[in-house]
Amino acid sequence: MKKGRAVPEASKTATRSDARPDRTRNRALLGLGRAVVLGVAVIVGFVGCGGGGGNSGKANRAKTPTATSLPAGYTLAAQAKGPELGIYDNPSAPAPAKTVPNPWLLNNEADKQIPQVFLVEEQRPDWVKVLLADRPNGSTGWVRASDVQLTPNPYHMQVRLGDHKITVFQGTNSIYEGQVAIGASATPTPPGKYYTRILIQAPDPNTVYGPFAYGLSAHSEALNEYNGGDAEVGVHGNNDASVLGKSVTHGCIRMDNDEITKLSKVLPLGTPVEIVN
Repeated sequence: MKKGRAVPEASKTATRSDARPDRTRNRALLGLGRAVVLGVAVIVGFVGCGGGGGNSGKANRAKTPTATSLPAGYTLAAQAKGPELGIYDNPSAPAPAKTVPNPWLLNNEADKQIPQVFLVEEQRPDWVKVLLADRPNGSTGWVRASDVQLTPNPYHMQVRLGDHKITVFQGTNSIYEGQVAIGASATPTPPGKYYTRILIQAPDPNTVYGPFAYGLSAHSEALNEYNGGDAEVGVHGNNDASVLGKSVTHGCIRMDNDEITKLSKVLPLGTPVEIVN
C-alpha cells in the first residue's frame, strides 16, 4: 500500500459477498478454471479482460444508517435479506419490475451461492435506490428498505483513464495509488460509477489476471459478449508488469499484483469504483 501507511485491517463494516440479477451466471471474464467459493473470495472465470501481454423496517428504522449520518468518504452497501428481492422502477410502482434470487449461483453450480449486494445511491422513507449490475451501465432500481441490510463501507476507488492511475481511499485518505493498464482504443474501459460485485482468486496466479480480481458492475460498451459471458469489466492483477501504464486490455483494469493481493484482504463488495476520463 502507500509508502509510510500501514495496511488497514480487513473491514468489519461491509460484507465480502456478491450481487447478481440472475440465479445462474456464466463466467464473466476470461477462463480462470473451475469456480471455487472460498468464503471471502471466489475462484471463477471472468469476461472480456484479455489483450496485450500475456426483521421489519419499522423495528430497525432507528438503527438504520443513512448517507447523512456517515463519516466523509463512506458509502452504504445493501445486501438482500430474503430468498428473493423485488426491484422496482420507482417507489410508487405497484409491483416490482423484476425479482432477483438471493443468492445467485455462480456458473450454475449449487455449491457456489453468492449473496446479492448493491451500492446504495439514495434513501427515502421505506425505500432504497441501488445501483445495478445490469446493462446499460449506470442502471438503477428501488428496493424496499425492509428487504435489505445496509452496511457502511469506508473504502472507494477511483481510476483515472487519462493518467492510467488507480487510487484507493479509506474515508478521505488515499491509501494506495499506482499505475494501471486499461482498455485498448477498440475496447475502451467504460467511464462511470460502478461497484465491486465479486472477488475472485485465480487458481493460477501467473495468468493475465494475476492472483486476484474484483468483478465490477460495469460492462464493456464495445463488446456485448466475451468468451460466452456478458463482457463484464474487472479490476485485477497481471502477468506482465510492463503493460501497466498502457492501453492494451479488452476493457478491464490491470494493476500491481502485490497491491491487488493486499486490497483483496480489505475491500468489501459493494465498494464504489469511479472510472473517469
